[in-house]
Amino acid sequence: MVGAHLRAEVGDRPLAYKLHNRISAWLDKRSEMLGLTIVPMVCCDVWYMNQQALHGRPTISVGGPGVNALSAYFAQKLPAALARDDHLIVQLDAEFVDLRACIWGMDHAQTVRAVDLFVEKYLDGYLRAVATQVEPMGES
Repeated sequence: MVGAHLRAEVGDRPLAYKLHNRISAWLDKRSEMLGLTIVPMVCCDVWYMNQQALHGRPTISVGGPGVNALSAYFAQKLPAALARDDHLIVQLDAEFVDLRACIWGMDHAQTVRAVDLFVEKYLDGYLRAVATQVEPMGES
């Protein structure tokens, strides 16, 4: 999820699509083993917050609380798994029971670094938890 703010659209949406591509590649590599279809999506915080059905789905919010309302909400709810000198933070349940994550930095460069660190340190474990814990969504 990215913020519905112009700075978020310009800076964070491309990062969210980069993360989307990494997730898609991970899923493609394991598609036969998984035996289920997981479809990653990128959308804005406002849309997510107004779609109650999505609130129980695995969610990664990209971008800081100043430009992303979902990150502002998650910042109060999720523990910090990784923080670097008050410049960047990755918030998530490191045991992956709660499948929500929030990734952001104090500026765009730090948000880029936070996304890279999330991919490096947490993405595999997070996606393994998603693949084993999440029930497929029904037809709507």
